[in-house]
Amino acid sequence: MSLRREFDYLIPPEFETHLTVGSRVKVPFGSREVLGCVLAIVDESPHANLKPIAKVLSGLAPITPTILKLASWISEYYCCSIDTILKTVLPEAVRREEAGWRERLVVRLIKVEGAQQTATKRQQLILDSLQANGEVPLQKFLAEARTSSSTLRRMEEQHLLEIVSVVSERDPYANETIIPTKPLPLNPAQAVALAEVRKSMDASAGHTFLLHGVTGSGKTEVYLQAIRHALDCGKGALVLVPEISLTPQTVERFKARFSHGEHSTMVAVLHSHLSAGERHDEWQKIREGRARIVIGARSAVFAPVESLGLIVVDEEHEHSYKQEEAPRYHARDVAVYRGVVDKAVVVLGTATPSLESYHNALSGKYSMLKLPERADNAKLPMVRVIDMRSEGRKAKGPPIFSEQLKEAITQRLERREQTMLFLNRRGYASSLQCPLCGYVAGCPNCSISLTYHRAEQRLRCHICGHAEKTPSICPQPKCRNPAIRFSGLGTEKVEETLHKMFPKARVARMDSDTLRRKEDYREVLGNFKAGRIDILVGTQMIAKGLHFPNVTLVGIIHADLSLHMPDFRAAERTFQLLTQVSGRAGRGDVEGEVFVQAFTPFAPAIQYARRHDFEGFYDAEIEFRQQLGYPPFARVALLTVRGKDEEKTKWCSDYLRAELDKAVAGDDSWKDLIIAGPAPAPLLKAETYFRFQIMLRHRQMSRLSKLLKRVTGELRMPKEVFMAVDVDPASLQ
Repeated sequence: MSLRREFDYLIPPEFETHLTVGSRVKVPFGSREVLGCVLAIVDESPHANLKPIAKVLSGLAPITPTILKLASWISEYYCCSIDTILKTVLPEAVRREEAGWRERLVVRLIKVEGAQQTATKRQQLILDSLQANGEVPLQKFLAEARTSSSTLRRMEEQHLLEIVSVVSERDPYANETIIPTKPLPLNPAQAVALAEVRKSMDASAGHTFLLHGVTGSGKTEVYLQAIRHALDCGKGALVLVPEISLTPQTVERFKARFSHGEHSTMVAVLHSHLSAGERHDEWQKIREGRARIVIGARSAVFAPVESLGLIVVDEEHEHSYKQEEAPRYHARDVAVYRGVVDKAVVVLGTATPSLESYHNALSGKYSMLKLPERADNAKLPMVRVIDMRSEGRKAKGPPIFSEQLKEAITQRLERREQTMLFLNRRGYASSLQCPLCGYVAGCPNCSISLTYHRAEQRLRCHICGHAEKTPSICPQPKCRNPAIRFSGLGTEKVEETLHKMFPKARVARMDSDTLRRKEDYREVLGNFKAGRIDILVGTQMIAKGLHFPNVTLVGIIHADLSLHMPDFRAAERTFQLLTQVSGRAGRGDVEGEVFVQAFTPFAPAIQYARRHDFEGFYDAEIEFRQQLGYPPFARVALLTVRGKDEEKTKWCSDYLRAELDKAVAGDDSWKDLIIAGPAPAPLLKAETYFRFQIMLRHRQMSRLSKLLKRVTGELRMPKEVFMAVDVDPASLQ
């Protein structure tokens, strides 16, 4: 539980010289001692009889002044407590009192004049081995030298060698073989973009650029050469990617460029698939200044890089940059603010900018850099939209694949080219229904139907994880129909159908059901890159950032699946997803082809994506946003009240609305504030909790944040009813 306040402590004389802002300390708190962080050092306190700090944890202060300033801003803007932010800023492995380094025993040669003259023949062989190999881990040496620990201990007593404990750093990419690469020649548009970024970096102005380049336009090469300039200036660089699945390929490209040669530097990686130990060691490499380049997902924006010169936010439009639990920060927006604090250049790269970022670039808040053509003069893929309504009439029911897509896959298999098929729904079938009584198998904890997973013969909820056995007949007592059937489809069913249609094709599936271990991402992508997979089926984790030159066909199944969500960003998301998925095709020498299967083929988002026309889509969508007062013309905050008792939760949300109305009543400066709700959330029940929402829209988010922090801070909800404040929500679910 967050206390939402700071506490004053006395600094004992012995700590005065090495205590700094950001230091980790141990302090008495009630009847126990707890760990805390020094937020400020002042000469006097309004409180009497202060308790002294018990202990200052050794080493560098883990939280730098920059990161502390960032945490304070997030606390104010996103309406959350500073301690909640600091838990996100510092990985759990770093927050512990004891050092998190892994130590192991190694065997070393002791160079003492004349010592080896007393060695036996057997001992001399051991010493020769150490002479050749240097320091060797004890267990490895025992196996390779075919000796015993007692023999080595005797030699240690004779001062022939020593067995010592040393820190052994965990490197998540230690077993990777990475081939060095050199900078590629830039086309004119890339050269202009790089020159602008370098000029801004030299000025240390803390400016933000929107790098808007079509898919395959060479944005990554601009990033790489801009990072080289930052390193040459003695500065560090931070690269954010939206998905963990993109990290292995991104890391490989950056390590290939920077981890070799005369000017090599260490590249650190931060994401949630690292073990606690790996995360600790990577973080410490950054804090100690040994790693000058950091690559990671959302929380890497808090990496303690000193002298930061460049921040890259790749695929800046991705909603996975928004944290769904407290603190509900948006990593892209935090990166932009960090650029101001650190006077670092921020590059937001994407083929499909968020409407907010594009609007900021048009209004002059950001600078626009454009890469209108693919690198190496490769052509954008031909996109064909298939009307699945007519396909359904021909096949007497909606098929998974249109005849055109089937024929295109057959051609690719014959030409030994690769295909990617995208469907943003995992599982085998989206629901289990009875055609007689209308029963649908639903989750007992959430207001959503259960998804059928055929491989495990289970029905699963994709919200709370509830699972149950698949019934063979309708569970309704008055029905008991044995002809209960599955409807809809997911990636598992697509994969099974492909095996039947193309028995000789090598098919793989990539979704959160198949990728359970942290190595699985690298393994599947590695096999696909090496040509050991002909057809890759996947959800949105295959939609962006991946570069495979032999992929000449992309098929998008149910392209309008996201178009009908109850969210003002539904069209924007659909356009972005279709453009990004389409961009995986034709990145090599052969021109690509994309088949978009949809039941609403003439929807503007689909038609603009077909033509690769972002400007046309922006002009149409921005008009709708302006008319209804949605971002970027207003900012949104979403208050969600949740509880296990529906009536009590509804009453609390009504009470919250009344308090908000009271707080702004009679104040003309709030006349532009729009408050909607409370209303049931689009997903009324999730994980056993009923949910009601209030949406607020206002031009000034900083002012609205202060109002919300004051109103929610004074409000006390009854037991088992909880409230969450989400500033700039990415989803209205």
